Amino acid sequence: IAKIAARVAAGESLAALGIREEAPAHIAVKVPVFPFHKFQGVDTILGPEMRSTGEVMGIAADFGAAFHKGLLAAGIRLPQGGRVFVSVRDDDKALVMPAVRHLAALGFELVATRGTAKALRDAGLACADINKVKEGRPHIVDALVNGEIAMLINTTIGAQSIRDSFTIRRTALLQRVPYFTTIAGAVAAAKAIEAARSGDQAVVARALQDYHRPAAQAAR
Repeated sequence: IAKIAARVAAGESLAALGIREEAPAHIAVKVPVFPFHKFQGVDTILGPEMRSTGEVMGIAADFGAAFHKGLLAAGIRLPQGGRVFVSVRDDDKALVMPAVRHLAALGFELVATRGTAKALRDAGLACADINKVKEGRPHIVDALVNGEIAMLINTTIGAQSIRDSFTIRRTALLQRVPYFTTIAGAVAAAKAIEAARSGDQAVVARALQDYHRPAAQAAR
């Protein structure tokens, strides 16, 4: 690479050097690794600051399988069934529908805080209510501790709302329940679960060299 870079810097083009851009037959997904388990009391909600301590990568023929592999490499195992807790801010209620519909089609049960549950039912989805912590027991944290929740989708905005939902995210972390705090993450998780269920070679681990060997052999 250094030799090629030096020649390009000297004025040669990549085309003149015989280098062509190839469209790979696979998709690679980079997944950050967060050290939240090591820091007591730290909120897991994402912000603009850098919090990850490393990255892993999943490679597969499609996005869902690649994301699934990336999560596994990061130590996150997605559920194959059970209950999904959903609590999203008002602006995200319409945006979360594709992910939630996908999960419902995969057989997951839905539980949500009252506002989100009403939005889901209005959209034709079966969903049970569950209390926020401040609304009294039994509430969502009780359900997490009791192992009744398989996955969590939680988006929030505003200082008070973030503080109110901190205990939910922190308990999910301690109970090792996969949680997603963005709509994009929820959509990706649904695709990853479907890929993991496929049972085909799409989610089988392969050596990195295997993805490049065909191209290398063709170039000989």
